[in-house]
Amino acid sequence: MSVANYDLGYPVPAVFGHEVAGVVTGIGSEVVDFAVGDHVVGSLIQYCGRCANCLAGRSYRCLHPEATLRTPEEPPRLRREGADVTQGFGLGGFAQQALVHSNQLVKIDDRMPFPQAALLGCGGLTGTGAVLNTAQVRPGQSVVIVGAGGVGLHAINGAVIAGASPIIVVDIADVKLEKAKTFGASHVVNSTRADPVAAVKEITGTGADHVFDFVGIGSVQEQGIAMLTNGGELYVIGVTPGQSMTVDGYDLLQGQKKITGVYMGSGTLRQDVPAYVDMYLAGKIHLDELISKEISLDEVTEGYESLKDPAVTRVVITTF
Repeated sequence: MSVANYDLGYPVPAVFGHEVAGVVTGIGSEVVDFAVGDHVVGSLIQYCGRCANCLAGRSYRCLHPEATLRTPEEPPRLRREGADVTQGFGLGGFAQQALVHSNQLVKIDDRMPFPQAALLGCGGLTGTGAVLNTAQVRPGQSVVIVGAGGVGLHAINGAVIAGASPIIVVDIADVKLEKAKTFGASHVVNSTRADPVAAVKEITGTGADHVFDFVGIGSVQEQGIAMLTNGGELYVIGVTPGQSMTVDGYDLLQGQKKITGVYMGSGTLRQDVPAYVDMYLAGKIHLDELISKEISLDEVTEGYESLKDPAVTRVVITTF
């Protein structure tokens, strides 16, 4: 939705689609990690594998993500009627086939269904990873998840796996809050009818240890800071370009609070996605319930429109 609604700097025409899963049908001469027939998931994490951050196990902070793309001197991956076409995020998943750098792919268990697998390449890595990797939530710690859309629901999966308690979900739509309960939320707050800060304080007694913002609006992030207990941390994950928040430095100092921007759940693609696949196959996380619709490739526009319905969580293209 962010790509559809905001200019994120990608030249058009472009092929978007950033949650991708499928079967390898061909490999380049230098590819050693995959074989034809492998089942794979694609991810937005573009990493060179050679910089200081990659070598330290922080590929999500790669210093040279452009290493996975063609240089201006090389022929583009995609062209239409003689003109270059941008491949969104190096994936371009709104297509029957995609030519992707091997660093953006991970092999998965063949038993994993593709619609559910595709959700892990962005939403799963981001939501579940923010809880398990970035925050490293421990059993018994209190968690607030602001925004019960697709990525927020992944975060509930992570909070349940981590043993968080309570798990409080804040949203403006009752239908989303009801779904959050089925994922494992212990408490839900509709912020159109109750002060979310007061509600969190009442539920936790002192404030939350961890607040995850999947909305991306400055005023909501300010509420997130106010929800924190001493030593608590706000994780900024939602994307709304141009937003800003006002922070009281004295409150941060006295409360020893932290604010952390989170990219892709601090994920390591080839470690995390197979782990989430195992969790799904073992019945430990919800993915089936995230898929509201399966559509054909020529219904992309209608798919975007359907996402305006709060009852719709994820729409997956399964027919080409």
